[in-house]
Amino acid sequence: MPTPPLLALHGVCKRYGIVEVLKDIELELHAGQVVALLGDNGAGKSTLIKVISGVSPADRGVIEWEGRTVHIRRPHDARDLGIATVYQDLALCGNLDVVGNLFLGREIRRFGFLDEVEMERRTRQLLGRLTRNIPDLRGPVVSLSSGQRQTVAIARSLLGDPRVVLLDEPTAALGFEQTAEVLDLVDELRDRGLAVLLISHNMGDVKALADRAAVLRLGRNNGFFDVNTTSHEQIISSITGATQNAPRRMAHREQGW
Repeated sequence: MPTPPLLALHGVCKRYGIVEVLKDIELELHAGQVVALLGDNGAGKSTLIKVISGVSPADRGVIEWEGRTVHIRRPHDARDLGIATVYQDLALCGNLDVVGNLFLGREIRRFGFLDEVEMERRTRQLLGRLTRNIPDLRGPVVSLSSGQRQTVAIARSLLGDPRVVLLDEPTAALGFEQTAEVLDLVDELRDRGLAVLLISHNMGDVKALADRAAVLRLGRNNGFFDVNTTSHEQIISSITGATQNAPRRMAHREQGW
């Protein structure tokens, strides 16, 4: 019997007022795989991330965790399952150092006082598993490069030993070298057996990194692809709707429209 996916969505819908942002969404995330979530602006990608992370719960549909139905109504529910999210804005405090950012809200205390030594030890250990380029742990985060800040945000998401990580545009606005560092981080997450859902507009990153791609268009599924065997053009056509509209255009031509 095949192993069920870590996380599966069936018929998930989300509405804001009269606008149905997500309609009958299907998605599966498996351990040790990177799934790229693709789509044009307004396709529903960020909303889907919010549904999975519990920020904006689904109105209808079924969410399964290892084959059993679960209810994600708030971020705490997602964290308890083992789902971590790194948003595009990173949500870091620039005036705090790396250690302070990693343990913000979940500080380690000893005899009623902050255990700075233990928090720094754990921070160094965690970053050491993710990257060779360990930043100054006691310097303010605002002084770090964009790539280093992204590393800190990803490291913070791993403190609770999650099994699924959601990454919202992790390489946006990064240079070539910094992008390579972040992609190496995502590769490391997969090698450690985590399931990764990666939102990206960069097809180069997707082809280099992802195992599968799921395309959203106008709030609906518009294709699932094996990245290794599917051409760049096929995926782009699904994103833009060219594959969706091709039969309609053919019918129009046959009717002389």
